[in-house]
Amino acid sequence: MITVIGEALIDEVVSDTAPRRSHPGGSPLNVAVGVARLGRPVQFVGRYGTDAYGVLIAEHLKSNSVLSAQPADDRPTSVATAVLDPAGGARYTFDLEWDLPGLADALPRLLQGTTLLHTGSIATMLSPGAHEVLAAVERAHPQATITFDPNCRPTIITDVSYAREQAEKFVRLADVVKASDEDLAWLYPDEPVEDSARRWLEMGPAVVVVTRGSKGPWAVAAAGTCEVPAVTVTVADSVGAGDSFMSALIAGLMDRDYDGAARRPELRRIGVGDLEALLAYAARAAAITVSRPGADPPYRSELL
Repeated sequence: MITVIGEALIDEVVSDTAPRRSHPGGSPLNVAVGVARLGRPVQFVGRYGTDAYGVLIAEHLKSNSVLSAQPADDRPTSVATAVLDPAGGARYTFDLEWDLPGLADALPRLLQGTTLLHTGSIATMLSPGAHEVLAAVERAHPQATITFDPNCRPTIITDVSYAREQAEKFVRLADVVKASDEDLAWLYPDEPVEDSARRWLEMGPAVVVVTRGSKGPWAVAAAGTCEVPAVTVTVADSVGAGDSFMSALIAGLMDRDYDGAARRPELRRIGVGDLEALLAYAARAAAITVSRPGADPPYRSELL
């Protein structure tokens, strides 16, 4: 079982060329849906309200066979507004709150059978919920593979020193980290992103992956580095592309039986060829997502 912990929200997508549209989003929620579409059992731990937007999220999870592990509450569902530029790139603003009261008491139940736990983005940065998520990762670490995507949001967390400190707390606990080149350039503006990734690798992960848009993903592990080209597609927009990449990376790890704390030694010995295959698989998933509007990750049949 995969457990994903993080924020759920509604994406309000605005552009000059199309009507405003609303659909469920949030990086961790998108990852959970993407993993489920790739054929893996997954539960989502996050919060949303009982309002109309919350109903949309609950229906979205159910229709994609994602188990919602926490009940809805009576607070407003969070909203992100994505303003698209002419090339389909997204600039976000947010109206949200983030906490998971009672998570500590629920963890024994939630983590039962979990062999991989994923988290990232706002959930690992915004108080008070970030503290609860870190405690959950610490609790899961002895039994589960940990994956992490910082997916930095400078419009929400404006203090880069704080964001860097928070990200590094999760990097030290993670087995696989995925970050965009924009994330690393913001967190460490004075060094090349590949050097930042290598430094993260020294903190404990087995693999650090850097997505680089049209340049394609690059990764580093103990065995060395590799990269694959981006898949050429006609871009509808970039919403959810990184999350689809993360979902496919997780599914690929599980396809190779790298999930579970007992498999950490094998994951640390991953070869460059195996890592390159993982990058190619995840890059194909991201390409399918950018070719269609919104965070619409591919199904397993589309990647065969």
